[in-house]
Amino acid sequence: MACLFLICFCELDYTLSWKAEAQRLCWTYNQLPPDQPERRREILQKLLGDCSDLTFIEPAFHCDYGFNIHTYGLTVINYNCVILDTSPVHIGAGAFIAPGVCLACAGHSVDAAQRAEGISTSAPITLEENVWIGANAVVCGGVTIGKGSVIGAGSVVTHDIPAGVVAAGVPCRPIRPVTDRDRIPPEQLAF
Repeated sequence: MACLFLICFCELDYTLSWKAEAQRLCWTYNQLPPDQPERRREILQKLLGDCSDLTFIEPAFHCDYGFNIHTYGLTVINYNCVILDTSPVHIGAGAFIAPGVCLACAGHSVDAAQRAEGISTSAPITLEENVWIGANAVVCGGVTIGKGSVIGAGSVVTHDIPAGVVAAGVPCRPIRPVTDRDRIPPEQLAF
């Protein structure tokens, strides 16, 4: 369930400093040459709340705070990913996140007057184990994607997706289960 929040002025300095630190770390990370994996690892360990040693993020990567992002095993995040982590984002082991994906915990009021007052929403996102999010998909706050599911490219995920399905569309909906027919035959393996 989404929670509404307003940032009171007494909390604004903390919020801005946390965001500024995340922006600084993301900027530094995104400027590093590809032959500095140790330095990249150091930055991810500082930026993310929990960061598996098997977390790999291609630049450019952007997030709001970083400390709300938690990875739990092999996590591959491809180019140009944005994670608006105003709430916790849990990424299970074996997750593959394609280029251009946005995980957006944050939202704003549909009502213009509330939006002008700065009223926002935020809800956590959970990607269970072995989830694959296709290119340019958007996952909205409050969503859990079940173990082993695949989200099609360009989808907008606004509701929970069960385990073990291929889901796609705007809004994203389960299309079919993942089955043994989805296995790539050995003669077709690319590497």
